Amino acid sequence: MSEEERPAVRQVASRVVYENPWMVVREDEVERLDGSRGIYGVVDKPDFVLVIPVEGDGFHLVEEYRYPIGKRTWNFPQGALPGRREADPEELARRELAEETGLRAGTLRRLGYLNCSHGTSGQGFTIFLASDLEAGEADREPEEQDMRQKWVSEEEFKALIREGRITDDSTLAAYALLTMDRTG
Repeated sequence: MSEEERPAVRQVASRVVYENPWMVVREDEVERLDGSRGIYGVVDKPDFVLVIPVEGDGFHLVEEYRYPIGKRTWNFPQGALPGRREADPEELARRELAEETGLRAGTLRRLGYLNCSHGTSGQGFTIFLASDLEAGEADREPEEQDMRQKWVSEEEFKALIREGRITDDSTLAAYALLTMDRTG
């Protein structure tokens, strides 16, 4: 293996320090290139999807109380399957969109894949653009019972960012991908 292919940090040992239906937290003993050793805390969570439901000159957003930050914030619909199960990203995107908003996408197009917190987790997410939307009933999970949704114009979306009412990094990264997609 060439020096360029060799990982800068390699796992020597690993132990699970916490586990629940949504995540596993582990502590890895690692060895660096110079042979020195240390520890690395890692949060293992399954990949998720994020859906940008576009309609006219705006987007459908969802808002809910986010316990870790102690406030309500707006974001694009997103999620993973319960129980840390894996899923086909497109099927999961359709499910999350319908579950959180009641909307069904006539057209669903993959925009890309990003990592969300690569300093602490290998988790990533696939971004989809949903269009040709049809309204239906939302079917939210118990954790989403306080969720609200609304359509906002793109200008309102930008104002929500400036006002600190959209702080979700995944939503902002997805919007950046959409902007790049639009401009080629």
